[in-house]
Amino acid sequence: MTQETYQKAVFIKSAAELSQLPQDTGLEVAFAGRSNAGKSTLLNLITRQKGLAKTSKTPGRTRLINIFEFAPNKRLIDLPGYGFAEVPRAVRENWQRTLGFYLQKRMCLRGLVILMDCRHPLKDLDCELITWACESQLDIHLVLTKSDKLSHSAKMKILREVKAEVPFDNIEVQLISATDKSGLDLLEKKLNHWFSGPKPEPSEKEASS
Repeated sequence: MTQETYQKAVFIKSAAELSQLPQDTGLEVAFAGRSNAGKSTLLNLITRQKGLAKTSKTPGRTRLINIFEFAPNKRLIDLPGYGFAEVPRAVRENWQRTLGFYLQKRMCLRGLVILMDCRHPLKDLDCELITWACESQLDIHLVLTKSDKLSHSAKMKILREVKAEVPFDNIEVQLISATDKSGLDLLEKKLNHWFSGPKPEPSEKEASS
């Protein structure tokens, strides 16, 4: 799978409820993270399309599940941001319930990319999501965004600290920068693995639901 494959991504729809999602077939990789962690920016980087996923400096801009398809039955999913979004509490809690149900029930979900600003990693909600995802047998990949904001020594230090603090040996952690594109090849390698591999076994999700 090449970068040209992801360049073919097109926006399919936004979903406020799980019932509005496409049919639960094929393969999906979802992107989750705190509000303003850079999910939309990262999706634009992966697809080489500046305006595919709408970005904003206002936390909480992504209020819906946004679906992008780059090949038949292969989708990138932009999940609502969690954390201190500038929205009413009831709305924020509804997003988080929807996110939880999606991760637990979606049978075609192949992998979960969890994004964290490298300057502020492993906040409480990040740690809760990582722990919950691992206990639910989801295959996850941690991406520390905005690495260009730190010096080389500082970002290497953060990378070591995050790897040391994550209590699961099978989780990969990487740095990435949308500015200089460093780390993009490593992330694409992981995506290629997920989209080229077998679909998750139904029993795995059923056992965790």
